[in-house]
Amino acid sequence: MGGNAARMDAIYARQRHIYDLTRKYYLLGRDRLIARLAVPQGGTVLEVGCGTGRNLIAVAKRYPTAKLYGFDISEEMLTTARAKVAAAGLSDRITLKQADATDFNPLVLFGLERLDRVFFSYTLSMIPDWRAAIAQGAKATGGSLHLVDFGQFEKLPKWFGRMMFAWLAKFDVEPRKALTNAIHEVAAENGLSAAFEPLFRGYAWSGTLTR
Repeated sequence: MGGNAARMDAIYARQRHIYDLTRKYYLLGRDRLIARLAVPQGGTVLEVGCGTGRNLIAVAKRYPTAKLYGFDISEEMLTTARAKVAAAGLSDRITLKQADATDFNPLVLFGLERLDRVFFSYTLSMIPDWRAAIAQGAKATGGSLHLVDFGQFEKLPKWFGRMMFAWLAKFDVEPRKALTNAIHEVAAENGLSAAFEPLFRGYAWSGTLTR
């Protein structure tokens, strides 16, 4: 975890202060994912790569009986997340830890063998071994795994796609071209059903793995 954690801390040491303000304009599909979680009464939800805690707070407000859990590899981001969760008065419902998305154990982290919902929101494009992260998420859910991330901009103008790929690369963000195949492969390996959907003309890709 050390090398990647240090890299993420270096990236977000300053960005974390303006992250939510800037990302709302181009991290499309996050609120759509939250609306489709359909968390059961008193259910448990885990966000892998929770960043500033923005999504967990939104989930907590939409599903008032849910218990929320999140982890991030960056301690810098977790510093911001803890402050935001406390400011929202949700410290009793949202538990945050530091962990690696490719090698985590929900029982060790949170005392839970599996969670009702697990989700990734614009994190896979920053995780080097992103397929391993999906596999770990699939093992951690007793209900469904949800993800949204950058697509390949396939139905948008080519100049826009080139611009986005170049711009995202400056922040170590790489949209995963093989994401569709990985979703179906991980689903098959774990006895889950898979669904995939491009959003906003391929700006974003959405997937669900259901047990």
